[in-house]
Amino acid sequence: MQANGRGEQHSPRSAAAKSLPPPRGGGGGEHYSAASAKTPRGGGASTKLLPGSAAWLVDSRWARSAALSLLLFLAVALAVTSFSSSSSPYVSASSFFSSSHKDHLAVEAGVHVSQQQPEAAAAATNATPAAASPPPPPPGADLPRLAYLISGSKGDLDRLWRTLHALYHPRNQYVVHLDRESPVAERLALAARVANSTVFRRAGNVHVIRRANMVTYRGPTMVANTLHACAVLLRRGGAWDWFINLSASDYPLMTQDDILHVFSTVPKNVNFIEHTGYLGWKEGQRARPLIVDPGLYGSKKQDIFWVSQKREVPTAFKLFTGSAWVALSRDFVEYTVWGWDNLPRTLLMYYANFVSSPEGYFQTLICNAPRFVPTVANHDLHHIQWDVPPRQHPHALELADLPAMLHSGAPFARKFPRDDPVLDAIDAQLLGRPRRPANNGTAGGETVAPFVPGGWCGADASCRNVDNDWVLRPGPGAERFKRLIDRIVRSEAFPNRQCK
Repeated sequence: MQANGRGEQHSPRSAAAKSLPPPRGGGGGEHYSAASAKTPRGGGASTKLLPGSAAWLVDSRWARSAALSLLLFLAVALAVTSFSSSSSPYVSASSFFSSSHKDHLAVEAGVHVSQQQPEAAAAATNATPAAASPPPPPPGADLPRLAYLISGSKGDLDRLWRTLHALYHPRNQYVVHLDRESPVAERLALAARVANSTVFRRAGNVHVIRRANMVTYRGPTMVANTLHACAVLLRRGGAWDWFINLSASDYPLMTQDDILHVFSTVPKNVNFIEHTGYLGWKEGQRARPLIVDPGLYGSKKQDIFWVSQKREVPTAFKLFTGSAWVALSRDFVEYTVWGWDNLPRTLLMYYANFVSSPEGYFQTLICNAPRFVPTVANHDLHHIQWDVPPRQHPHALELADLPAMLHSGAPFARKFPRDDPVLDAIDAQLLGRPRRPANNGTAGGETVAPFVPGGWCGADASCRNVDNDWVLRPGPGAERFKRLIDRIVRSEAFPNRQCK
């Protein structure tokens, strides 16, 4: 664009002048200048509008001032930092500002920042894993606990009481039962003896079945009584690892310290059940006949009733037979009592009409449950001598049989007559048990029966108080039992004898 023959130059000043409206009341040729500009009092812009060159000049002056101030601050901060790091033990200004900023951010984020000296921080770091680690297990946590059922019948009060004391250890649990054939006075006397025993009362590990069951050996009532004891122990017995059923005619051949010591080396899922899948003559005389156990219905003990009708051997499961005396793992006991896959209940109903069901129920159950087949040890932990040919009951053990008992390595033996001299020999030679008082005397209302000494007795030879139940003093019996366990559990034949 040209005027008067010359080209006009576009400058910030001229552009600003052209963009503004003309002033009031003046001639049209007046120019807008900073000197003539005034700030309006009302609305509109509240800042003076400067020409472009003037604004640039002012901005330049402010920029130079800001730059000089920043350089001066940095120089002072650098000098203070150098002086503090070389001569002062305190935190420098720059580090203080930096840490304060971090602390402020940490507090905003909900994090607690601990300002400790290096030594204290290191000690806290070293103490953190120890505080977070779980506490050490209590003494004896790795030792097993056994749960016993000791059952008897009419006239077995004193014999059961003697067996209970020969088997007693404060770590274990005990269920004692005199069946309904025994007089009410005997059952009440058993309950009173347990209640009056100082050791039993303090330990709280002896449970009396007060509502007695009727038990017929060749019928299912013995299985029902065993399952009843298992249920009581699961509910009231606390922690235990194996369940062992015994009768008043059984007796231990070694101390509980010996037994617990060896059991501590055995996997806790092992089940000691003598069994065989070969029925032989038992198929015709046990499996096919049908019987009725009057102990399920009557109040007096009678022999089983025979039914003329026969039945076929089942095909849904395979029958096994063996010893009625077992040592079952807690895992298998829980499966048997709870029966979450219904096999335990199905077999229980089947064996309700089976001759000598205690010799087949647990064997058939465990060998038809694939989960438990690898856990079966083919032994009942008993020394039992059978007559030839075998009869309904085994040979009664006597003094002449003591060497065979020792050679067996078994922790238990049966069947012993009442107060036979062989029991006194076992007490003296194998258990180290003091002699019993004459007529099973009483002291302060408590029936006296000496315990088998063990580590739990401490320095008290009479074992009237529980010292430390995790202290074991194994003796020669532990060596015999260990050799037996090596043969039946820790040998190559162990898997080859399972459910065959």
